[in-house]
Amino acid sequence: MKIGEAAKKAGISVEAVRFYEKQGLIGIPTRNDSGYRVYSPDIMNQLLFVIRAKELGFSLKEIKELLLLRNSPNITCADIKLQAEKKIAAIESKIYDLELIKKSLIRLTNSCPGAGAIKLCPILSKIDNKEGEIK
Repeated sequence: MKIGEAAKKAGISVEAVRFYEKQGLIGIPTRNDSGYRVYSPDIMNQLLFVIRAKELGFSLKEIKELLLLRNSPNITCADIKLQAEKKIAAIESKIYDLELIKKSLIRLTNSCPGAGAIKLCPILSKIDNKEGEIK
């Protein structure tokens, strides 16, 4: 299938397909007599793997690592599980950080009367650090 069909099947843009190819995340497709890229079922499986891994929150670097692990003969399911557990821990850490940010922003928002001159806005004053730390 040509690049446009591959992109449509994967639900991404043609540019994204080319990008993944340049990044080495998918194989290099053959070219037909007209010079168009032709994506084999194997390359389409690689592309869909990349898309699904991105949907799970894996970065492109992590996806490269997963692809390397997937093709390594001595790797076990436990090794892949460890990668997924590391990703879960990273996500939990981000959630914790985002909750702290949310709480700070709620406190800031609650400190603002929502009226008056902008120069008296407690939110901007805190961000400008005129009134100490935001925490």
